[in-house]
Amino acid sequence: MEKIVESFELYGKQYRFETGELAKQATGAVLVTQGDTTILVTAVVSKQEKDYDFFPLTVDYIEKMYSVGRIPGGYLKREARPSEKGTLNARMIDRPIRPGFPDGYKNEVHIVATTLVCDGENQPDVICVGGASAALLVGGAPFDGPAACVKIGRNAETGEFIVNPTYEEDANSDLDLTIAGTKDYISMVEAGAKEISEEDMLAAMTFGQEAIAAFCDKQAEFIAKVNPTPMEYKLHTPAPEIAERVEPYFDRMSAALKDADKLSRMGKVEDLKAEITTNEFSDEERASWGSDIAAALKKLEKKAMRKMVIETGERADGRRPDEIRPLHIVPGYLPRVHGSGLFQRGQTQALSICTLGMLNEWQRLDTIEPVEGKRYMHQYNFPPYCTGEVGRMGSPKRREIGHGALAERALLPVIPSEDEFPYAIRVVSEIMESNGSSSMASTCGSTLALMDAGVPIKAPVSGIAMGLIKEGDDVVILSDIQGLEDFLGDMDFKVCGTSKGITALQMDNKAKGLSVDILARALKQAHEGRAFILSAMLEKLPEPRAELRDTAPRIETIHIPVDKIRDVIGSGGKVVRGIQEETGANIDIQEDGTIHIAAVEGKAGEAAKAMILGIVKEPEVGEVYEGEVVGIKDFGAFVKLTPGKDGLLHISRVANGRVGKVEDVLSLGDIVKVQVLEVDPKTGKISLDRLDKPDAPEGSADNGREHSHRNNNDRGERDMRPGRSQRSSNGRTPRRRHEA
Repeated sequence: MEKIVESFELYGKQYRFETGELAKQATGAVLVTQGDTTILVTAVVSKQEKDYDFFPLTVDYIEKMYSVGRIPGGYLKREARPSEKGTLNARMIDRPIRPGFPDGYKNEVHIVATTLVCDGENQPDVICVGGASAALLVGGAPFDGPAACVKIGRNAETGEFIVNPTYEEDANSDLDLTIAGTKDYISMVEAGAKEISEEDMLAAMTFGQEAIAAFCDKQAEFIAKVNPTPMEYKLHTPAPEIAERVEPYFDRMSAALKDADKLSRMGKVEDLKAEITTNEFSDEERASWGSDIAAALKKLEKKAMRKMVIETGERADGRRPDEIRPLHIVPGYLPRVHGSGLFQRGQTQALSICTLGMLNEWQRLDTIEPVEGKRYMHQYNFPPYCTGEVGRMGSPKRREIGHGALAERALLPVIPSEDEFPYAIRVVSEIMESNGSSSMASTCGSTLALMDAGVPIKAPVSGIAMGLIKEGDDVVILSDIQGLEDFLGDMDFKVCGTSKGITALQMDNKAKGLSVDILARALKQAHEGRAFILSAMLEKLPEPRAELRDTAPRIETIHIPVDKIRDVIGSGGKVVRGIQEETGANIDIQEDGTIHIAAVEGKAGEAAKAMILGIVKEPEVGEVYEGEVVGIKDFGAFVKLTPGKDGLLHISRVANGRVGKVEDVLSLGDIVKVQVLEVDPKTGKISLDRLDKPDAPEGSADNGREHSHRNNNDRGERDMRPGRSQRSSNGRTPRRRHEA
């Protein structure tokens, strides 16, 4: 194939599709760019059909550090497992591409998006969907495209919508909406927002649908230039007698589904499926039609559930379409942890735990994104026991990363700023039991945990998952869907927000006839459900607790001059480490002179603060200190005034009377009360006088270097000025030997 290029401009930004030069052995390969950001998206379709009861699509998003001119961290110095952002991008490509393949297509499809160049201005994520669609179409795959994805931002000052905003434009946006689909339908929505209204969110989605159509038109022009040859393929068609033997069990399947208890219902359904398989199919048929029988039984279950909802308005657990499952809410569920909250809705239960730490405990990110890290972290765990299953525990899977990111996005707009609350915040949601909407239970439980920890969030957040059953023109929107309605329904639409507006959205759609009107109805019903849930939460915990737990660190922030940072840190960190070891406090020093001091015990924090302020404080004439003798010379003793400042107590001021040797009066480690006499403005050297001087030991003067003057004590008048030895000066000023 010769090289084919399509360049175009949309909504003020430059784009480009290219094929025919790179990765020519793939089924289809397209280079897609926005600005200088360049992604290679390849698609490979296997030639053999797989015996699966699902469509085997795999999507990988590969972040290459060379794309931003960086060498990967770690010992290996090569890219390893994907970052969380990379995993989320792979999920974002998968969700709008998967519905575009026909039912019954079981050839494996593998899509790989590789970042070749990231210019630091244009974001690399959403253009990958258009690249994946184009790569499939270039290869002639049986894909219902073109499909495209756009990101919609909104200028916080002007209210103007922005298509595929740059990083700079994104920073000034109160909306981050990612929406994907074709010219005819929306298949995926992902959004974060700063409490915007349902009406504004709907307007943004409508605008996004128009933008998708524009990008699909440009992609179609590119595909027309390529003029690919459609791939020959066949759809898997099960033997018709399978459905004929399964269909008579419809009424029994409907009866088995009517059970509010998840495990009981699943047990009845599985028993019925086993009975049908055993009674209706021979051993040879089961061996030959195994996946087809399983698919037919699943189809029977789906049909029974959907017909029940459409015809009677009753759900499997007996609820009305807009009814929320029973709630059980317990803030402060665990002792000692900094904050916790148990949130249960029906048979979905999430226990969220909040931990507060120093700002230097933030999460550092090694990705191609121009973001160094984050101080608010939300993590979600979905162990096998939460669904009563046996499984392998390991690193978080894509689903867990995605659900954690959704809850994090929902709560991020209400997290107080660093200046308001100088803590790193980590919330972990442990799913204890699951029957649908566990990510929304995680959001609600995490709100409780934050409030229980005393984090002054701007407003509490609740979340709800909405579902859809659509048969022809009959549409039923379901509130608070359970697992069965998610798996067998047409839509999973999660909405999070405060009483003021939406903070996060996520939608996956299987119904190609999903319209903006249906989304508007779903948003309205979700608003009512969110309000109901939030009211129940606030009955248990009306506002964030006024005080932190006794086990949580207290952080105090002080500011010092930038030129004093070196004094506080000390050589090789010796000074700051010494303060931490002595007081037990943790200290975080910023480049602008901001210092955060954290300690569980208030006394430890106060002691560390006093030591730091003592280091940076410049002693002034007349100030009094109690300091340790840290050095002794012939001419005097050095006294430690602060951790970083010493002053000289001259031998003539260590006692009343003549002293021959400093050691006759002072020893290393002695604590003496001194007053600042003089601070040299050029060198900063400090001269001290000892207060409450003792009398010089008898015979001390005879041991000194000034032996020849030992009989001068009674000559002339006594000098009664503070800081002078009470001895005769005979009209002359005593010689001062000040050699710091």
